[in-house]
Amino acid sequence: MKKAHLPIIIEQDEEGYFIVSCPLFKGCHSYGKTIEEALENIKEVIEMCLEEKGTEEINRFIGFRDLEIEYV
Repeated sequence: MKKAHLPIIIEQDEEGYFIVSCPLFKGCHSYGKTIEEALENIKEVIEMCLEEKGTEEINRFIGFRDLEIEYV
């Protein structure tokens, strides 16, 4: 059994749900009422992505940036 450390993005929507995404896989998203629930759910989705696509279709994760913009 192999292990991997994967980047996860966590956001919260207007209803208070936690939205989690793994940017290494296209369309790899899930959610939960708590962060813990959302993380458990994304683990299942990541496992499905690995089963379907294998490691050939993994995006290369570069990192996060803070971008400043001006808006009205």
